Amino acid sequence: MSMILSASVVRVRDGLPLSASTDYEQSMGMQQCRKYFKTLSKKLAQLPDRCMLKAGQYNISFISSLGVSYMMLCTENYPSVLAFCFLDELQKEFITTYNMMRTNTAIRPYCFIEFDNFIQRTKQRYNNPRSLSTKINLADMQTEIKLRPPYQISMSELGSTNGFAHLSAAEFKGTGKISTAPHQRLEAVTLPGIVSFILSLLCGALNLIRGFHAIESLLQNEGEDFSYVIAFFLGTAACLYQCYLFLYCTSWRNVKSFLTFGLICLCNMYLYELRNLWQLFFHVTVGAFSALQIRLRQPQGKSPDYNV
Repeated sequence: MSMILSASVVRVRDGLPLSASTDYEQSMGMQQCRKYFKTLSKKLAQLPDRCMLKAGQYNISFISSLGVSYMMLCTENYPSVLAFCFLDELQKEFITTYNMMRTNTAIRPYCFIEFDNFIQRTKQRYNNPRSLSTKINLADMQTEIKLRPPYQISMSELGSTNGFAHLSAAEFKGTGKISTAPHQRLEAVTLPGIVSFILSLLCGALNLIRGFHAIESLLQNEGEDFSYVIAFFLGTAACLYQCYLFLYCTSWRNVKSFLTFGLICLCNMYLYELRNLWQLFFHVTVGAFSALQIRLRQPQGKSPDYNV
């Protein structure tokens, strides 16, 4: 029989359980799925906002929004469209009932346990799909899932750590291989980071302007060196790429940042005759400062171990 077995609401940044339905089944499969729940809740900040894990006879699905994740466990033959409609309904009710300030400042686990009443009522409705009167919503969700299917977390991505499942960050789109990059979230932006981002944009703009001036000079004087144009535009590309690395997590991010800073230094060395010492010092210093801020802004680390 296809049915929803349990559901929970978890804070994304640290995996703190905010509310959950009561589980009555105590089979070995359910116990193992609770371990998967626990592992996933600690990795939500590194995962896409819509995922599914197939665990034998059960499926674990979850969505995340506004710092809160809504997770559910159902049998393997439960329709995925109904599963994500169920999670979407939990999300809308939770956002309506509790403001972000309360969820962000919550300290105790299950401090919104009264939300369990709504979870239970909604679970009963979705366990009897014939009673649902949301066919339009189901159609909308089915279209959305086709356009943006949930990321399938494979069991091969789950390692064993002290007997518990351990999940690495995974790409939202791709081959399903483990990767830390495009969808892993970075730490919050700091004031020095914002300053470095603005200065990198400024240096890129200055290089771009000088590059166009070099092209204009090249057209007017045939003896001008075209390599200066290339150096200016390479400097522009390097500055903009530093901005990209600061905003997004990619594979080999720190290595790319170091190589980009090296390119900035080489470009300014080549442009030594066209810039004074202060201009060279400014561009190289901004490049070094940006590389440092990229290095300091790391992916969000491991979350506290709550018993979900």
